[in-house]
This record gives sequence, structure tokens and C-alpha cells, in this order.
Amino acid sequence: MLLPIEIKVNIDGSVGAALSALGEPQGEVVKRLVWFAEDRGGVEAGRLLLLGDGVIVRFRSGDTPDELAVKLRPCTEEQLVGRFSRPFDEESFEYRIEEDRSGSRHALAASAVSSHPQGALLAAVAPDADAGAPLGALQRQFLRECEPGLHLGGLVALGPVASTKFNNLLLDDLKVDMERWSVSDLDFLELSIRVKPKDDEGAEEFEARSRRKQEKLESSVRDRGVVISEHLDDKTRRVLTALAAGHR
Repeated sequence: MLLPIEIKVNIDGSVGAALSALGEPQGEVVKRLVWFAEDRGGVEAGRLLLLGDGVIVRFRSGDTPDELAVKLRPCTEEQLVGRFSRPFDEESFEYRIEEDRSGSRHALAASAVSSHPQGALLAAVAPDADAGAPLGALQRQFLRECEPGLHLGGLVALGPVASTKFNNLLLDDLKVDMERWSVSDLDFLELSIRVKPKDDEGAEEFEARSRRKQEKLESSVRDRGVVISEHLDDKTRRVLTALAAGHR
């Protein structure tokens, strides 16, 4: 099964200067707040237990319906068993599998995402709340079957991170999504494109096309004098580490 590939370019340093160089985005802007849930006891002990097991629990609330995502990244195809071996949709729920690429880093990611009315998840991210309470039956089944050794104890929400997102921006001939994350002294800009396999495309053809798209995205950014981050940790790990340190 050929899977979609999300190709990302991360930029830190002077994000304002990068935005100017890339061209100030026009059109619709989506502003949201983002929280991540972690094991409460682990955070108090200075450890990110969920992230260490490759589990990300993310809340989004703002201009669009609230969203709760449970993600395994990195994972393997062998982990994704039963109904979770293939993408599917249900009412207010989406299960997707894709490959994440950033520079030379490749990771398979599987996400169980539930949609909620605007503001419905805010109670779960309050300081004394159990952030795991709104996890739905399908999300719990996903974790139980695909990460069976995981102990899902009391969770605490870390955040918020301010997110500003611009969709379908034109960068040369690429349609690019751009998202800025700001929290504490961290400020990130992420550009991403999603490459989907075509019906008549083989694995080698799809891989070659995806590599060309990645090279084009990176060169379009560099041609504008913007430096691509070479930080070894992805932005989720960097943000969670900072948020957990501030929580203790």
C-alpha cells in the first residue's frame, strides 16, 4: 500500500525575516491554541513518558472545530493491526497513515483524530483536569491494539502554543501550507506539502516524484535566502521539552 507523504521544512531563528523573504501570506488565516498531553507523574519527575513511547496526544482549539489527535510516530506497519492497518473515516473521526519527511529524517505516522464543537475541549486542558478524559473509544482502541505495552495513566495538558496557519500558499509552482508556532522563547515556522500516490503509479515512480517535490520545496526556500533548520529534534519534541520544564 502506497501512503501519502507529508514533506516538511522547518525554520527557526528570525521567523519574521523568513516570512518577509517568503512573501507575507495573503488570504485566510487560521489561529488556534495547541496543547500536548503527557503523563502527569512523568512530567513531575522530568520525563516525557508518552513521547518516549512514540505517542503524541494533541489538542487544538480556536478558529476551527476543536480537534483531539492521538498519533503514533514513529511506528511500523507491523504495529498497525486490524482495522488500523488502513485509513478510514467515520462521523467526526478520521484515521490516517502517512510518512513524515523532514530533511533526511523519515518516519511512519498513524493518527486517530476526533473533531469536536469549538471550545468543547477547553475543560480538558485546564491545569487540574485529566487531559485523557475526552479520548474516544476508537482512540483508546487504537492505542490498546497498536501500542499494547502502553500504560495510559493520568494525563496533564502542556501549553498552550500559539499557532497561526496559512493554507495553499503558492511558492513557485508548489502549493504549500505554512504554520507558525510560538511559545515561551521558541518561535518556529513550518512549511509543508502533501504528496499523494496516483492510481497508475508504482512504488519507484512515487518515490522519485516525492524526492523531486522535496528537493523543489527546499530549493524554493533556500533561493529566497531562508536558512532551513538542521536541529536534530523535531519541533514537537522541542516544544514539549520546554513546556514540561516550565510546568515543574
